[in-house]
Amino acid sequence: MGIEMQLHLLDEAALDKLLDMEWNDLILGLENGTLRNLRPAEDKRLHRTFDIDCEAEILDKMSEIQAQGLVKKALQDNKAYELLLNLMQYASPGYWEAWEGRCFIYLENAIGREIVDVDEMYLSEVWDEVRDGLGQMTENEYSEKVCVDWMDRRKALGETLDEKEDPRIIPTFEAHDRTSRTLHQAINSAGFVHIVGREHLPAADWGHEKWNLRNFLQASD
Repeated sequence: MGIEMQLHLLDEAALDKLLDMEWNDLILGLENGTLRNLRPAEDKRLHRTFDIDCEAEILDKMSEIQAQGLVKKALQDNKAYELLLNLMQYASPGYWEAWEGRCFIYLENAIGREIVDVDEMYLSEVWDEVRDGLGQMTENEYSEKVCVDWMDRRKALGETLDEKEDPRIIPTFEAHDRTSRTLHQAINSAGFVHIVGREHLPAADWGHEKWNLRNFLQASD
């Protein structure tokens, strides 16, 4: 359907444990599966990569780097942003995702104003507004706002809302309802850092401010 926006919930304590490990110990722990107890409990309403798949992806990235010592230092020395993103995903209870083209309706109804273009959707200030907006409404209120707005936009374009004329109406409505509810869930899950990005975006550009991956590694020097 198109490029997906993603919001990963990051458990900072779990990430720190991974970054403070010795490089070879991390490899061994991933290979034998003994690090799975470091992963936060999965949020069943969100998406999450299976343990074995996430471990394989991390090991694949690690095989491209000749390193020893602390994992954090190896990432800094090699500017290994993709590997850092993989480790953040491992230290996460899950992530929210939506087709980028539909994210206008989700974010605009969270912040109460229009978003001009795609790039604006990824700004730190916008996500501050999203957190503030969704913190002040219930999941039901937010879902209703999104679905009503979607219907109003269809009417304005002269599109039908009759499921007999368009069988996609009900599945699309359900998708908007589900996706808005899970965004509300993700934003209001306490104790996690929000790492926002999109498919095909360089890993160094994921996240905001001190949690932007480039800034994060530079600040750790």
